Amino acid sequence: MAVADQFVEVFGSDPLIHGLVGGLFIASLNLLGASLVLVWKDPSERMLDAALGFAAGVMMAAAFTSLIIPGIDDYAGGDPVPVLVGIALGAAFLDQADGLVPHAHYLLTGSRRTDAANPSDSLPLDEERLAPVVLFILAITLHNMPEGLAVGVGFGSGDVDAGISLMIAIGIQNIPEGLAVSVAAVNAGLDRKFYAAFAGVRAGAVEIPLAVLGAVAVTQVEPLLPYAMGFAAGAMLFVISDEIIPETHLRGNERLATLGLMAGTIVMLFLDVSLG
Repeated sequence: MAVADQFVEVFGSDPLIHGLVGGLFIASLNLLGASLVLVWKDPSERMLDAALGFAAGVMMAAAFTSLIIPGIDDYAGGDPVPVLVGIALGAAFLDQADGLVPHAHYLLTGSRRTDAANPSDSLPLDEERLAPVVLFILAITLHNMPEGLAVGVGFGSGDVDAGISLMIAIGIQNIPEGLAVSVAAVNAGLDRKFYAAFAGVRAGAVEIPLAVLGAVAVTQVEPLLPYAMGFAAGAMLFVISDEIIPETHLRGNERLATLGLMAGTIVMLFLDVSLG
């Protein structure tokens, strides 16, 4: 029995339930990644950069194979314009949001990009400790939005295979992302147990409802589906290029991060074909 058939047999055929299951799955893996800081006390920068590179490769492959290509071929009748418009809107949304919330690598590296929001202007807190943590949580929460939305859109399209592929891809990349956030917060002085739990709750609070919302939106307004798939893909690709890849290239581990990205792409393409 195919994976999609088994999934439907267990959870039924309602896309909204599928979106909820997908949201719970990816949030759980984010919590798993955040909780690793309890047992993996001091992961090296090389390991984190390689893991985040792998996550970027997984997300990049999923954006094309499970959102962009099926959006054009299956839901827009071969017309690329709706998906391309969606990609542009997704990237524009993240670009504007990034003007308000600092880039995610600020806390990890201590370096500030000229186009990032200024913590001292946006929060009247101690920039040395708490302010960067609060802003980093906001940044990661913002970047989890397209991930949850993508899972919901994937399942809402009615293509269970695509939904499962996105669920697995985003779940995989949530593990190193959750760990990176926890490590950054611990380095800033927050308690390991408190922050590991808080990071998981924060991820779930964003990804689960957005997964359901994505499924609801595309099932209720079917003509929006190719636009929604493009929007989710554009937002994911923006995060990969603007956040994850630059972050992994700031500490001298560019080659290792690139190899991780290639490995993630290969693994996701293999999984996508296998699940299909």
